[in-house]
Amino acid sequence: MAAIGSIRKHSTFLVIIIGVALAAFVLGDFAKRRKHRDVNIGVINGEQVTIMDFNKKVDRNIEATKQQQNKKNLDAKETFRVRNQTWDQIVREILMDNEYEELGIDVTKDELFDLVQGPNPHPLIKQYFVNRETGQYDRQLVINYLKNLDNMPPENKQQWIDFENYIKNDQKQKKYSTLIEKGYYVPTALAQMKYHEDNDMANIEFVGIRYSDIPDSLVHPTNEDYQRYYDEHKKYYKQKEARSIDFVVFDVKPSQKDIQAALKEAVATKKDFEKTTDVEQFVNANSDAPYDSTWKAEGQLPVQIDSIMLNSPVGTVANPYKEGDAYYIARLVDVGYRPDSMKASHILIAYKGAYRADPKQSRTREEAQKLADSLLKVVERNPKKMAALADEFSDDGSVKQNHGDLGWFADGNMVPQFNEAVLNTKVGKFTVAETPFGFHVIKVTGKKKPVKKVKVAIVKQEIVPSNETYQNVFAKASKLAAENKTADEFYKAIVKEHLHKRTMPRMEEMTNYITGLNNPRQVVLWAFKDDTEVGDVSEVFDLDGQYVVAVVTEKYEAGIPPLSEVKTRIATNVMNEAKGRYLTEKMKKYNGDMDKIAAEMKNVVKNKVPALTFNDRNLPGFGREKKVIGYVFGMNDGQISKPLAGNGGAFVVKLNKITRANDISDYTILRKTMYGDFAKRVQQDRPYQAIKEAADITDNRRSFY
Repeated sequence: MAAIGSIRKHSTFLVIIIGVALAAFVLGDFAKRRKHRDVNIGVINGEQVTIMDFNKKVDRNIEATKQQQNKKNLDAKETFRVRNQTWDQIVREILMDNEYEELGIDVTKDELFDLVQGPNPHPLIKQYFVNRETGQYDRQLVINYLKNLDNMPPENKQQWIDFENYIKNDQKQKKYSTLIEKGYYVPTALAQMKYHEDNDMANIEFVGIRYSDIPDSLVHPTNEDYQRYYDEHKKYYKQKEARSIDFVVFDVKPSQKDIQAALKEAVATKKDFEKTTDVEQFVNANSDAPYDSTWKAEGQLPVQIDSIMLNSPVGTVANPYKEGDAYYIARLVDVGYRPDSMKASHILIAYKGAYRADPKQSRTREEAQKLADSLLKVVERNPKKMAALADEFSDDGSVKQNHGDLGWFADGNMVPQFNEAVLNTKVGKFTVAETPFGFHVIKVTGKKKPVKKVKVAIVKQEIVPSNETYQNVFAKASKLAAENKTADEFYKAIVKEHLHKRTMPRMEEMTNYITGLNNPRQVVLWAFKDDTEVGDVSEVFDLDGQYVVAVVTEKYEAGIPPLSEVKTRIATNVMNEAKGRYLTEKMKKYNGDMDKIAAEMKNVVKNKVPALTFNDRNLPGFGREKKVIGYVFGMNDGQISKPLAGNGGAFVVKLNKITRANDISDYTILRKTMYGDFAKRVQQDRPYQAIKEAADITDNRRSFY
């Protein structure tokens, strides 16, 4: 009712918007009638992926996700995520299928049979086909399921096909990973080298000066310095295509006039609320929130109605009160004395079609009720059997951990039928109750002292911005977009109109989150259009209760960016290299006399490291200095190094002595450890990451969503 009322309020404005959109669509279609529309959402190593095939897989994945999450529908963000996951799935399938084919990796029919029905099936088969009575994998359940597959709905058949394909691909992946792992060999010499890198100890002393302690004004990096550093490191700055934008958000919020209109409507609703005889139906028909039947104790209701509801006769309707962007009207439905919390154990007997029942459950409702009644008689005669019978018969997934004991739970936290059954049964007694989950054999094991509680029906009426408010906010956004076509004009208008500028510093073409925006894909797609340039000001975007106007501030092309684009990012490193040259040149005149360097140069750190290994990363007080440490292990005992420009400072190092570790007789364990490290990287999907990095992938997703 509230949603329909909101649409009705904005009907005139919607007609205008729809009319303009329809005209734009017709004219745009006419203008592009002769232009070819690419039906490929992507091309992967030359293999085309059509939007039709892509959408079929998306639809199947959406249905699977809804089942997994027990949802009727997915919101826009969840759907977007499923689309992206489907794309990743397709890319992986194509790339890896090419690898499998080239290497001759496959899964035969006999292998698949063994993976599904054999003595040692795939782990997922073991997980899903479990006998509830024994808690163990039951091969007969698989056979029964497959025998009945032809009688199942088409969607179930498709789910099994997808499930079987997953098992096949997983087995291919295991073969592929094993092939790579077994192709790796660690010779004894390599293990010996690793052993000495970990165990040879260098006793050193050094003097060093941190770059951060040297004023930037002492060095002046040249363009050649920047170019040299860029040429040596540019591969590390490889980037994806991206855009930066600034934008202004015009939130559509109720005006004072809208608030007054909403109050008037709430007062009228109060009069009708007082007269109704079906409170629950009235709430569900007139409220923006469903009817809540839970009981509330003192302090659990909003402060505006807490005292009124706890100290008034049943049927009292309080005056409307405002909280946030809604008015609330409360009616006292019932008063009672109830415990704050209760304690119980149960045995759940599920049946086919019950909520969250195992899809393989074949028990009928009548059979479940009969079993529950039988179990009730058993536990009434012998209460000590409750836990054992729960372990044997209960369909509650938590029974393995709690043996049916639910512990203490707050009044109202369980489904209503279960909650009321416990409430109405004495401590130590048994009862049976049916809920959407099935039949429960219940033993009440504890209750707190009853306190006064009330059941309150609340109508929530959101304060919806009127058509006039929408038009006023839209007009402000349109004025900004229409009158300011350049970035300079855009920024001047922001200052003049006291608007708040927001920034998205770097977004990629499949970005679906921008702080402060609802469902921002329209903005992202506009920013990545071929004809959108830096400095372009957008049209007005309508994003679920807010209008947005944006300007593109930067375009980043895919690949290695030019020096001009990364110059700011590399400035500190270039400056440090210049400081390294400056300091090492200064240190040269002391000819390795570390005491003089410490005495005559500023900000010198002097330190000793008695046990430094080649694989250590840090020098005390300076952090990561692999280059300097590597140099040390190429020196001779007693030698003093030349001045060294390191990562975070400049150094002169004296190697007092390297103590070589004694060789061990058997390097088998170390070789196994090194092999295990490699195998772990394989299991972390490093081979696929390398394959994907080298693949030729054309991604057209932004043309479709």
